[in-house]
Amino acid sequence: MTDRFGSVRPDGRATEDRWAGALHLFDDGPERAAGREESTVERWERAGLLFEEKRYAAAARLLVEVVEEFPEHTAARMLLARAYYHSAQLGRAEAALRLVIERDPVDAYAHLLLGRTLERQSRKEEAEPWLRMAGAFAAE
Repeated sequence: MTDRFGSVRPDGRATEDRWAGALHLFDDGPERAAGREESTVERWERAGLLFEEKRYAAAARLLVEVVEEFPEHTAARMLLARAYYHSAQLGRAEAALRLVIERDPVDAYAHLLLGRTLERQSRKEEAEPWLRMAGAFAAE
């Protein structure tokens, strides 16, 4: 990840994860930094930075590992679903959202995103109940 250390956006601003990729260089001394494996927490944080940078496919790759290690972490699963949605991996987004809703049936945003995911797949009739439920939960 050190290849992102000096990265900048086209507008000249530094990318959000430019430091996240280099911080491990200062942990445990230089001799251990090269072979150090990234922890799950670090992958979670870096995935969030990549998501903010709109690098959704890269964020999804990291989040898959986080969700595999912590399958009950609903926030990680939801961010994974959002990354799939924004990177047009709609089948995967739908599956992840259905699991989020199964675990948290009153999550209005999960219902909304599932409805939008189904709409993007031209499944408008299937999307309608999810969108209605999202509106009902959001009105509370």
